[in-house]
Amino acid sequence: MSVSFTRGAILVLGLATGLIHLVVLNTQMGHLDPLFTLNGLGYLTLIAVFFLNPPIVAGRRRQLSLLLMGFAGATILAWVFLGDRGPLGTATKVIEALLILALLVDLRQTQKT
Repeated sequence: MSVSFTRGAILVLGLATGLIHLVVLNTQMGHLDPLFTLNGLGYLTLIAVFFLNPPIVAGRRRQLSLLLMGFAGATILAWVFLGDRGPLGTATKVIEALLILALLVDLRQTQKT
């Protein structure tokens, strides 16, 4: 698996879960839920920082990857304890688990280079 494929997967998965939390879930609820809004904004911000690599995080991709994995893991744990077990919630947790896996693969790929 190439680095560009892995990074593409990280981008798609991160954007998907961020937009599901920010747009889809808030639309379904009919109002802005603070937790869904903050979670969606958190994903979109972390994905933007991951790919734009601003000077403040330059050279800290490993820490950023770990932060993004922790964020996704915390979201999954929150869903386990607080969440709705509907199909959208389950699908989003699968996306987040795949995001964690893609980030792990990316870390291994970048350690080799």
